[in-house]
Amino acid sequence: MERAVFYSILGYLAGSLLFARIGERLFHRMGAIEESADQNPGTFNAFQYGGFWCGVFTLCGDLLKGLIPVWLYLAGSGEPPWNDPWLSLVMAAPVLGHILPVFYHFKGGKGIATTFGCLLGLLPEFRPLVIFAAFFLLFTLVLQITPNYHRTLVTYLCTLAGMYLICGATAISAGFLLITGMVYVRLITSQEEKEKMKVKLLWRR
Repeated sequence: MERAVFYSILGYLAGSLLFARIGERLFHRMGAIEESADQNPGTFNAFQYGGFWCGVFTLCGDLLKGLIPVWLYLAGSGEPPWNDPWLSLVMAAPVLGHILPVFYHFKGGKGIATTFGCLLGLLPEFRPLVIFAAFFLLFTLVLQITPNYHRTLVTYLCTLAGMYLICGATAISAGFLLITGMVYVRLITSQEEKEKMKVKLLWRR
């Protein structure tokens, strides 16, 4: 329990580091995120408004802050603790930090790249990562859902269902349930304009 609490706190503090904000300063692009419509301090806006290197820096940072706490927790657990309920909290902590960062007055991002990082931390258990990436690609490249607000909601919900079907009722599935709940609350309560959802096959223009 003590290890789980330690890595949950570590994960939350790591998640609270908004690398898009750090990148703005590092690459002399102060105020770049505010130029975006949703002012979300995430990877997409870092690329779009901060430039290529700011985007790369943000992507790597957001992935690593999810990956490292989960990987360290698993590395010291001996046998993979897939039925350990504490693992779900360690998984969810970095995403919570990104959404409600203590270092930025609890005004954070959506947690998508950080979610990918948390799932990367589960390797060599690769199925959760593959499920999440597959649905993201499906709803981006094949059955295109727009705008991004709705695409994200559908992707998380479908991933959650797929994870329970393929991985079962493990701590991983419970952890992703927590992550999905936090992302849903973050998106639903955001001030961004919520346009009507559109679905189309990408090759049908």
